[in-house]
Amino acid sequence: MSAPFRFPRFFVTSPTPCPYLPGRQERKVFTELTGQHAGELNDALGRIGFRRSQSVAYRPSCAGCNACVSVRVVADEFRPNATQRKLLRRHSDLEINACRPWATDEQFQLLRRYLKARHPEGGMATMDEGDYADMVEQSPVTSYVIEYREPSVDGRKGRLVGACITDQQADGLSMIYSFFLADDDSRPGLGNFIILDHILRSRRAGLPYVYLGYWVKGSARMAYKTRYKPIEALGPDGWALLDEEREVPAAPASRVHEPA
Repeated sequence: MSAPFRFPRFFVTSPTPCPYLPGRQERKVFTELTGQHAGELNDALGRIGFRRSQSVAYRPSCAGCNACVSVRVVADEFRPNATQRKLLRRHSDLEINACRPWATDEQFQLLRRYLKARHPEGGMATMDEGDYADMVEQSPVTSYVIEYREPSVDGRKGRLVGACITDQQADGLSMIYSFFLADDDSRPGLGNFIILDHILRSRRAGLPYVYLGYWVKGSARMAYKTRYKPIEALGPDGWALLDEEREVPAAPASRVHEPA
């Protein structure tokens, strides 16, 4: 009789230029998510700082650098500030639906527009329809594409203005990748609104956290992640509130949530 759960095999990538900090090298450790226990493995790895990409779970493993820090918002304790409340009101007309992980041309065209506006030189800029379909559909865990649309008119779906590939884990929602109208002044702040919606969605579902991926101190591209408080960071002693002054994981205290 075979064992019900086999310990995963981990691999390390070759060093490549870091996309966040100039002059540094990036390296990842990864494992494949397969079989009937893929969801459980993804949950366990998520609690120790791994992220999912298609059927692979990975985390940074860079020689001599630990700048990438896993962060998650404490959903039940989150209270939007004045700016965030204004943003929630501004986009309160949007129709939001959690769709099965099935790629559509409408989503892909929105992604292309987003990448052209925000990341024209990034590694995803050359993605085609097949690449996008793989990104969405090759998920061995419980995943959704959460769509954000303008109001329906005469029974027709409104314009798609945002989307997020989202995993539902045992202890929260993990935002895998979001994209939105980034070049339309009539819909400012959509990226922040999508995060706010995930926090509120997680709270309603009784899930304690929203995983935002990696925060990199000194990277302007990652600075937005610390706007959502309370936010925890994964350090050597487990999860702890991010120190607001030093922007590093605080010392362990009664508020710390240890990874399972």
